[in-house]
Amino acid sequence: MRIFVTGGAGFIGSRFVRGLLADEYTGWEGAQVTVVDKLTYAGKRANLPTGDPRLTFVRGDICDTDLMRDLMPGHDAVVHFAAESHVDRSLASAEPFVRTNVLGTQTVLDAVVAGGVERVVHISTDEVYGSIAEGSWTEEWPLAPNSPYAASKAASDLVARSYWRSHGIDLSITRCSNNYGPYQDVEKLIPYFATSLLQGASVPLYGDGSHVREWLHVDDHCRAIALVLNKGQAGEVYNVGGGNERTNRALTERLLELTGRGWDLVRHVPDRKAHDRRYSLDETKIAQQLGYAPRTPFEQGLADTVAWYRDNADWWRPATTDKDAA
Repeated sequence: MRIFVTGGAGFIGSRFVRGLLADEYTGWEGAQVTVVDKLTYAGKRANLPTGDPRLTFVRGDICDTDLMRDLMPGHDAVVHFAAESHVDRSLASAEPFVRTNVLGTQTVLDAVVAGGVERVVHISTDEVYGSIAEGSWTEEWPLAPNSPYAASKAASDLVARSYWRSHGIDLSITRCSNNYGPYQDVEKLIPYFATSLLQGASVPLYGDGSHVREWLHVDDHCRAIALVLNKGQAGEVYNVGGGNERTNRALTERLLELTGRGWDLVRHVPDRKAHDRRYSLDETKIAQQLGYAPRTPFEQGLADTVAWYRDNADWWRPATTDKDAA
């Protein structure tokens, strides 16, 4: 068996690849893994093992048509993680997001069709739904993205769906809530706050801090992806949530406790443009149809994550800068 993973040196993709190489996912034991990653700021070769004979790493751009078509034949499945994913960066410049997330998805799927790959899982985000004041999104909820990042992911979802419908690809889509865990780039809220506070630096809290996010440990997310890869239905979307909703203020308070810091290090900053107020996924479908349930208690997962950043400063320290996160 051979599996093709785009964006496999990034946070979530590399965890999935490490799981594949450790034979954590039923049905893919012993699989050969091809990773393609551009190694931008969020992708690191160090996130992946070296010297594993089952791993082939290619530094490349998913928008490179010739490269995708050269590499794709002979693989049994594609898991498509590669994406630009930071809201603030998309507000500053949307072009890289549209290019990678939309054109890149189209290029990968054209290569899938040309190479005769049988199975595809397209990884997306809850941000395509917009913001929800109460209740939780089901997979049938209309897409209403509010940032260029979210809009580019919504567009990529529609491109992926069109290839299922037009070309008959056995393709499923997953939409996850906010991920956290080791190896996450320091531009994201939890690692940015953790690493800044560990160094005694201040952190920014947008607005009144009452924005709500649902948190999902990367280990649980990757188990869900493996379930969808194995048992998901063609043309279907699966929400993957963690069941842990927290306001940004409550999360900040807990991170202060875990790092031994005080509120004097928290800077209140003006709210982000079009800042989504609340995210919440209904994961009934994946639970009932595929047997998914998150396993990592949030308090333990968060404590373990902060401990990992405390113990692995050599991994993150070169990348830290004074920037805002949310």
